Amino acid sequence: MGAMDEMIDAAVIGQLARLLRQVGVEPTALGAARVADQKLRRRVDVVRDALLVDLPPGYRETAAAVRAAFEDEAFAGWMLWPVSEAVVDRALASGSALCFDDALDVLALLTTRLSGEFAIRRMLDAGLERTLEVATRWTEDPDLHVRRLASEGTRSHLPWATGVPELVWRPGVTRPIVDALYTDESEYVRRSVANHVNDLARDDPDLAADIVAGWLDRPDGNTPRVARHALRTLVKKGHPGALALMGFEGSDFRVDGPRVDDHEVPLGGDVRFTAQVTNTGTLPARTAIDYVLHFRKARGELRPKVFKLTTRSIAPGETVAVDTSYSFRARTTRTFHLGEHAIELQVNGRPHGRATFDLVEQEESS
Repeated sequence: MGAMDEMIDAAVIGQLARLLRQVGVEPTALGAARVADQKLRRRVDVVRDALLVDLPPGYRETAAAVRAAFEDEAFAGWMLWPVSEAVVDRALASGSALCFDDALDVLALLTTRLSGEFAIRRMLDAGLERTLEVATRWTEDPDLHVRRLASEGTRSHLPWATGVPELVWRPGVTRPIVDALYTDESEYVRRSVANHVNDLARDDPDLAADIVAGWLDRPDGNTPRVARHALRTLVKKGHPGALALMGFEGSDFRVDGPRVDDHEVPLGGDVRFTAQVTNTGTLPARTAIDYVLHFRKARGELRPKVFKLTTRSIAPGETVAVDTSYSFRARTTRTFHLGEHAIELQVNGRPHGRATFDLVEQEESS
């Protein structure tokens, strides 16, 4: 099991049981819950299901017990993820609009000690308009964790989280939230806002660029950094509007290369390549120089992945040398497949050149 999986273990469950017993909830099912050798998401589900057995059957009684437990400062951390899921389950099962709204208030309370970004997804799915109305009000909350929940919980592609299809179909519905928070005093909140807009770029690239253009028309000292982070994927993909907003101008380039040092790269080794980029225009050009590595997939097709190299201004007639490498050492985030791969250079979003190489079995040492 990974370190994240251990965030909810027997000790955390025991602590949660003790805290619930203090407020009159007998944690019988919780005490019998076993999460060893389970992934974190499954651990959350196991504990949530046990809580739904132990907590009072009605929403209001459950919410009262959770609020009472919150009086103890030890009621905090990862144990709150399954607690928040249980609260949402009770609220949705009630069918009551009042309970729905109250559950959002409970999430705002719990998020001050652990983010409610995962539990709120079912609220969004069940009542998008109402949840977004409340989340928009949260953008003015004095607690930075609540303001962040407004942005993070409503991301269209939040990692680890349950999908909310309507956020993907209607990417503009969260714009009031990010527009209210891009100048937030907290970097924690601003970073969430940038990631939120980067998610939007997957669904509606032009909308994401338009949002950032609006920010840059009304900037504060942090806005350029927030804008760069929000547009990072669009810049890699060569979106014209994003490139212009980030000041990457110029399309008159001569690119020699890329050239790979070796056309056979052993699994576990590095592919090294070089190139030269010359500004053939008459004006200085601010450039984003990246490279595209086309990885071979299990079925044999090639799939591109863009990697950043450098950003710099290139004077007319100036040549910039590129010399870098990529490692094929084993990693948990990517599986490598033997066979032909390819590399392209990308300058201000436009691909140049193409070099191929074969990823081969590593020779066994004698």
